[in-house]
Amino acid sequence: MTTENTKWLSGNEAIARAAWEAGVTVASGYPGTPSTEILENLSKYNDVYTEWAPNEKVGLEVGLGASFAGARVLVTMKHVGLNVAADPLFTASYTGVRGGIVIINADDPEMHSSQNEQDNRNYAYAAKVPMLEPSDPAEALVMLKQAYELSEKFDTPVILRTTTRVAHVKGMVATSERKLGPVPVEIEKMPAKFVMLPANARARRKVIAERQEKLEVFVESFEQNRIEWGDKKQGFVTGGISYLYVKEAFPQASVLKIGSTWPLPFDMIRSFADEVEELIVVEELDPFLETHIKAQGISCIGKEKIPAIGELNPFIIKKALNVDTGEVFAPVDIPARPPNMCPGCPHRGIFYNLSKHDVFVSGDIGCYTLGFLPPLSAMDSCVCMGASIGVAHGMDKALGEKGRGKTVGVIGDSTFMHSGITGLANMVYNKSASTVIILDNRITAMTGHQPNPASGSTLMGEPANAVNLEELCKALGVRNIRTVNPHDIPATKKVLTEEIERPEPSVIIARAPCVLIPEERKRVKKPLTSIVDNCTGCTACIRIGCPAISWVPLTPEEAKKMGKKEKQKGYSRISVEMCNGCCQCKTLCKFDAIAEVEGN
Repeated sequence: MTTENTKWLSGNEAIARAAWEAGVTVASGYPGTPSTEILENLSKYNDVYTEWAPNEKVGLEVGLGASFAGARVLVTMKHVGLNVAADPLFTASYTGVRGGIVIINADDPEMHSSQNEQDNRNYAYAAKVPMLEPSDPAEALVMLKQAYELSEKFDTPVILRTTTRVAHVKGMVATSERKLGPVPVEIEKMPAKFVMLPANARARRKVIAERQEKLEVFVESFEQNRIEWGDKKQGFVTGGISYLYVKEAFPQASVLKIGSTWPLPFDMIRSFADEVEELIVVEELDPFLETHIKAQGISCIGKEKIPAIGELNPFIIKKALNVDTGEVFAPVDIPARPPNMCPGCPHRGIFYNLSKHDVFVSGDIGCYTLGFLPPLSAMDSCVCMGASIGVAHGMDKALGEKGRGKTVGVIGDSTFMHSGITGLANMVYNKSASTVIILDNRITAMTGHQPNPASGSTLMGEPANAVNLEELCKALGVRNIRTVNPHDIPATKKVLTEEIERPEPSVIIARAPCVLIPEERKRVKKPLTSIVDNCTGCTACIRIGCPAISWVPLTPEEAKKMGKKEKQKGYSRISVEMCNGCCQCKTLCKFDAIAEVEGN
């Protein structure tokens, strides 16, 4: 049951609410699971300006500008996004702030939707900025508001770290009204503070050292660091979602819950360690707490027992500590759900064609990364946002003449805007012979259909300039630019073959909208169906891997009974309910065995 001041919110919804309550007036970021829903929810508050930036670096720079003007600012991104934003982050530690600025860093243990499993607590230590870490939605709201107070009190950006579980779990959250920050929003020129020439930076470096000393004193009495006494045979030091796992697995144990991931309250930890027989550090991923605790000369048990790879849970923790897990903690086996491109996805036709060419396909981050999976199996590398173009170019240069026509980079429109433009400029400047395919579905599809600079609208729903990809590529110096409809597989194959063989840089823009964007959902579908009598079992339609198409096996006797050749091993069947009518399969069928459903 909820009251007017109590709401049932996810961690991301609670963070959005907290930003509004804290008086945030400017918010910027880049979509990325598990952080995406924060800005989407914050955009619903009319008195907060929200935007999707082209990438995380730009998002943080926008945030810094607003902070320098005195506004309270929220900047959001997933863990790998902080790599992109690291350049301004490290310098922002030197400049400090005027209005409070909080950076949401959403880590993804177990890599549910990420290319790596880095632990970004290390960024707080390296950049010398404080980090707070909530365990549930209620704490997320409280800690974000406290983060703004810390930011302004200690003149520093603050990182709020969440993980996939905290971001998406639901909980009861106590809410309150909005209160604007204490700093007036106005231009106040402070060049000695904000212009990081070496002389100014050296002075600010001393400020950081002084700030660190003050923060180390502050965290010892910070309310989010607390001891919960219980059985003193074992004492657990933990924080974030791991705290909830420990409480569930060992409800009677003593626990020191860490809310300030950096700096750590070492005096509190030392006094806690003195009171328990065995000190155990439970944390997901790196031994961050453990390393710093041991560096203080405090003995503890950590990663020699607790796994350092993947997510934790109560079962894993109890098993690691040689405690009888019991059936209640045992994981339940569930059927595997391998990912797949949607029925009607425009990317499918591109990868089907690429699978027919003897080329190295360097991929990128997006739905189209699924082109790696069988039956398409048409992606050979995927590193990070924008890397597809650089990897293709690098391979082209390494192979020399024997590599001409052997490298193709594939990148989505949003990813191209994020970090592909400079790679393409480099490719042209340094005379590569690679081909770049921009998969332009007019949206940031993988993270939930957020607009980008090529989409024609903003996060707040306002019409906006849509970057013309053809003109942009032309301005970068690309002389060979072709636009294709990827659903037309034969026509696309012809263009793809021509451009791959071209001995200079070329760009193919594969333009067709994502079938799940609202405009496409309103489109009247014209689903296809199989004409079984005409199907010869050639499997051409099966090889595109569409989930709307299934294979029905036949025994020789069944084939003969259906009037087929006895050696025909089966036929394809199209699900009318799933089919989006893209007609990719129809363009491949040579036997007129696929047609529109009558009456549509």
